[in-house]
Amino acid sequence: MFDGSLKMSFHTLYCPPHLAINLNKHKTQYKIRSLPAQAVQPSVVLLHSDESSNSSESKRSSGSDLAPTSSQITSPLLSQVNTVGIIGGVSTISTLNFLEKLISGNSEDGEENLPFIVCSDPTLNTDLLSCERGSYLNGTDGRSQLDHTLIVENLRHKRIFLEQSGACCIVMPCLISHAWHSEISKGCSVPFLHVGDCVAHELKEAKLKPIEAGSNLRIGVLATDSTLTAGFYQDRLQSQGFEVVLLDKDTMEHTVTPAIEALSRKDLEGARNLLRIALQVLLVWSVNLVVLASDDMRGLLPKDDPLLKKCIDPIDALARSTIKWVQSIEKLHETS
Repeated sequence: MFDGSLKMSFHTLYCPPHLAINLNKHKTQYKIRSLPAQAVQPSVVLLHSDESSNSSESKRSSGSDLAPTSSQITSPLLSQVNTVGIIGGVSTISTLNFLEKLISGNSEDGEENLPFIVCSDPTLNTDLLSCERGSYLNGTDGRSQLDHTLIVENLRHKRIFLEQSGACCIVMPCLISHAWHSEISKGCSVPFLHVGDCVAHELKEAKLKPIEAGSNLRIGVLATDSTLTAGFYQDRLQSQGFEVVLLDKDTMEHTVTPAIEALSRKDLEGARNLLRIALQVLLVWSVNLVVLASDDMRGLLPKDDPLLKKCIDPIDALARSTIKWVQSIEKLHETS
């Protein structure tokens, strides 16, 4: 659906700049139009922040000011009760991939009828990727704390903007962002799905049986140190009765850490081989499934790799949970 041919022009009405796009599944080109105040409401609104600032630090700090105040938004951009608000992930491509799953999963008879609003911020994407790779999520120096605060503030302002724009449910297709979900969602007036809850509930509903008779249901979690330290997968899986299995420190240092380093060098094959070793170690420990809880690792293996049959992609679970929410709201209004 999203094949790289998306062409955009930007029309500044207020901060952040935004544009409206009408999606047509039979075309790869997209019609662009501005949003005058009294125009008919679009089915999709993509919000993309300005990259024109020269200073990297100024872009980070200004990111938190992107959300307009209530006085700037006089009425929601969208008014449908099933409107989904999406805060972009570690890259624009990963966000578009999530949108494709969302739209295709909710289409009926070939009709794509899901209204959604997306906030995409390239500067924030870069910071989130640095966090995913452990650069400063849990650092102790002043800069680490400053970056953490700015990122959370940026994400929170985007959440508020989406609420004011008409989103009735908010999701973040970015795994590392959920390390601060409680801070970002504080005061949120609409459902704000957590990827850890989506994974835990989906696994619970699957009614899995232990690999070894008499043992607990074991779920492996494969992630970077930053996500594991945040602990939200462990907490939510354990609350559903699962035994959570993690790689030991030595195995992490010999597989996950060098895999991330290989990715930084653009050595995809090296990273894939190290990921396969890490997965096989977890599977040897009799886990039922492995949660691929890393934005870097989720799309690393080829789709036909047999190891993926023993893995669950948290972003897929988030998309399915979002679709369930949409369908439940639609059903509720059909019967009311």
